[in-house]
Amino acid sequence: MSNTGGPSQEEAFARIRLLRSPNLGPVTYVHLLRRFGNAVKAIEALPEIAGRAGRRYSPAPERRIHEEIAAARKAGARYLFHDSADYPPLLAETEGAPPILTCRGGIEALCRPCVAMVGARNASAAAVRLAREIAHDLAAEGWTVVSGLARGIDGAAHRGALAAGSTVGVIASGIDIAYPPEHASLQEEVAQHGLLIAEQAPGTAPLARHFPARNRIIAGLCLGTVVVEAAPRSGSLITARLANDMGRQVMAIPGSPLDPRSHGCNQLIREGATLVQDAQEIIEQLTDLTGAVRALREPVPAGFADALAEDGMEGPAEADPADVTGLLTTAPIAIDELIRQSGASASAVQLALLELELCGRLARHAGGRVSLG
Repeated sequence: MSNTGGPSQEEAFARIRLLRSPNLGPVTYVHLLRRFGNAVKAIEALPEIAGRAGRRYSPAPERRIHEEIAAARKAGARYLFHDSADYPPLLAETEGAPPILTCRGGIEALCRPCVAMVGARNASAAAVRLAREIAHDLAAEGWTVVSGLARGIDGAAHRGALAAGSTVGVIASGIDIAYPPEHASLQEEVAQHGLLIAEQAPGTAPLARHFPARNRIIAGLCLGTVVVEAAPRSGSLITARLANDMGRQVMAIPGSPLDPRSHGCNQLIREGATLVQDAQEIIEQLTDLTGAVRALREPVPAGFADALAEDGMEGPAEADPADVTGLLTTAPIAIDELIRQSGASASAVQLALLELELCGRLARHAGGRVSLG
């Protein structure tokens, strides 16, 4: 569990246990670290916090975390924490970034400029060939191609990039599970010659709810996302829209209006995505006239540094939580609006939300919004 520039062994164990505890996601994890200073103290405080809301609460069992760490080691993986020196800086700037990742391979793949390439699982033969060629050309020019190791365009992008340079695969399962099964050898090749990343604990099956979370990592790692071929309601379009929300460049390859698999790309272009046709056009969108990588299009949402410094949680001796339950419905509302309407301090509102979340009564949404869960 060693990690360059990361926490002590005790703190690392506590962080994994904290993140694996019930009803506790990345945003709550950040709030707890800010409030208590470290994960060891946060773990100790969880039962009391939930108890104030009338619920019993038990953190993730230590035995389960020992088993997870053993599984990660068996898989040849290591943990990457949010404050590690080699945590991807672009990902760290995104809202709700994963506080802990498991990785196999060389982190240097993320030291090069990264571009995501995504698309249809049931892609056409022409699109698969085009994705493979573009990924090859991007890698040959020193770019790292990031994708999700799915069938179709993802697999083609990884194969093309591996033939000329580096690639990063982000999976929706644990680091020790290959999905789809027919990509087991490709996933191993990515781990051996590029970088394999998972947010879920080792042993976790690739459930449907994990794929949107996987997509936000793909978009967050990269300066831009290219959609090669996609249907109108595909996961690839989710990735593209997440990238747009993060202030990253969104590009799409146009296709025939007669092929439903092209409708998603054509729709993105109609909505403002940049039309691209080859690797050079992609690079032009992500670099300036001197060849330097462009800055992001707009300020990114608050990431770890901002959240840890500005979430309003001032420490374990803070006052009682605000009474915000009556202000919440199933419709998402901004936390800033809750603070205004309640008349309470930011810290008191955040503490109230924390209690509700630990009891499974709160859902968090993009843009710093919450609702009753």
